[in-house]
Amino acid sequence: MQMAPVVGAYEANQDAVREAIARAQADVVVVPELATSGYVFESPEEARAVARPATEALAPWVDAAAAAGCIVAGGFAELDGDVLYNSAAIVNASGVLARYRKLHLWDREKLFFTPGDAFPPVVETAVGRLGLCVCFDIEFPEVVRGLALRGAELICVPTNWPDEGRPEGERPMEVVRAMAAASSSRVFIAAADRCGRERGVDWVGGSSLLAPSGFPLAGARASAEPQLLRAPVDLAEARDKRISERNDVLADRRVDVY
Repeated sequence: MQMAPVVGAYEANQDAVREAIARAQADVVVVPELATSGYVFESPEEARAVARPATEALAPWVDAAAAAGCIVAGGFAELDGDVLYNSAAIVNASGVLARYRKLHLWDREKLFFTPGDAFPPVVETAVGRLGLCVCFDIEFPEVVRGLALRGAELICVPTNWPDEGRPEGERPMEVVRAMAAASSSRVFIAAADRCGRERGVDWVGGSSLLAPSGFPLAGARASAEPQLLRAPVDLAEARDKRISERNDVLADRRVDVY
């Protein structure tokens, strides 16, 4: 679900997430990074005002997932004591399946958030093995490869990609990196970007559902508008890491050398 969260509007953003989950009609629904808070904060105090303990922030998602019969992955501003994290979670009707704190903070995020200190999770679900990371994380090959080595078949990536420009006719570089990551580790990737202008920042709007080949099943073209991207996938395809008769992207790693 490509959405346009409003900075500082916690309740309205939660309402929008719930509506998105209900509308999606999918087994797995992914919403953007910091979907409950917006992104372009002016101060740590403003970020803190829309951060919530994980239990409080995720309870509406659990309820919405139960009503829709789905799994939800997305990002939220987490308050843990006095510490703020740019966090994400995977939930279903039974509750929170996994919670993750973003390892690689982008630019001004470092003014507000503390980086996490644990590798992203992979969880077994009714539909397959789901991995989770957030935005800038996907630009680190170690993250996607590590998730693939841990058995992830679909990596859910809540993201806020700021639009930094590109030559006419080219895909956004952020999408190109995600495509390369999917292909390099032979995994599905569902990247839910945000859109709209927020305090002078434009967003790529590059939400993408990518196959293990790296090619898009849906999205992967910039759009300034909210949009729902859907595609049927067979996650079993991500278990096959062969790329030729004699090559396998995981088995061919030279662990004796690097």
